[in-house]
Amino acid sequence: MAPILLNCMGQEPSEYIEQEQYVKNPHLDTMEEDILYHFNLSTKTHNLPAMFGDTKFVCVGGSPNRMRSFAQFIHQELELPGSVDNIRDICEETDRYSMYKVGPVLSISHGMGVPSISIMLHELIKLLYHARCRDVILFRIGTSGGIGLAPGTVVITDKAVDSFFRPQFEQVILGKVIIRSTELDEEVARELLQRSTELPNFPTVIGNTMCTHDFYEGQGRLDGALCSFSTEEKLDYLRKAHEAGVRNIEMESTVFAAMSRVCNLKAAVICVTLLNRFEGDQISTPHDVLVEYQQRPQCLVAHFIKKRLGLIA
Repeated sequence: MAPILLNCMGQEPSEYIEQEQYVKNPHLDTMEEDILYHFNLSTKTHNLPAMFGDTKFVCVGGSPNRMRSFAQFIHQELELPGSVDNIRDICEETDRYSMYKVGPVLSISHGMGVPSISIMLHELIKLLYHARCRDVILFRIGTSGGIGLAPGTVVITDKAVDSFFRPQFEQVILGKVIIRSTELDEEVARELLQRSTELPNFPTVIGNTMCTHDFYEGQGRLDGALCSFSTEEKLDYLRKAHEAGVRNIEMESTVFAAMSRVCNLKAAVICVTLLNRFEGDQISTPHDVLVEYQQRPQCLVAHFIKKRLGLIA
């Protein structure tokens, strides 16, 4: 069966119609209650516009602890009143995701891999819709393996590509293969790159990011429980990826880019590289250095937000 290529609205070209911002599901309007199960939120039990209506920036990342740290960090950067120790996990009654709201910023964990972030994104986008948010920018901040880059380099994603280096995300829906574009917002990416030049000792590039469905074999690692290829085959694949413009590898960017694009949300992916995959597969960098590397995407996004809010010249 041939795959179906959808336009940026998530519909086949012949069926294109203008729809309301963010959600692309007519069934939602017929529901008396929408339960955001994995957030432990509901349109009946929570006043979502009051809780989230002023949200302008959403930052998502894999680790709950990292996103709590980011919430505390952005609280300090925005010089908001109150103690960072009092920032509450809105999803504390569920163990799936963590969510923190700090002024106009939401900080949410998404777990590892496409399935986990996909579930979170469905409920996040519905949350923004029910809360009547407008002009929101989404950021995925995280870590990655670099291809031809020194550890510590921040990669702002141009296009999220699959394991064949194609800028698309494939999903099987009702037995049909649906293909969606994974291009991200060029304006936001350029502005992030400009903001990076204003930070000291902050190596940053724009490049394609490859999203895989596995950390080991899918990324060409030689150190997993299974390995069916040689060192030379691995390096040949990484060279081809580099020639295709790929500068880092992670496991969430394609669905993040595709869903953001379908739902008219400006979005960016900013990941720091923890190693150069041409030089090895395991991370041997000292812990304190890794901690500093992991803070770099947070620092860049915080700087971007402060600029957008007019808090710095």
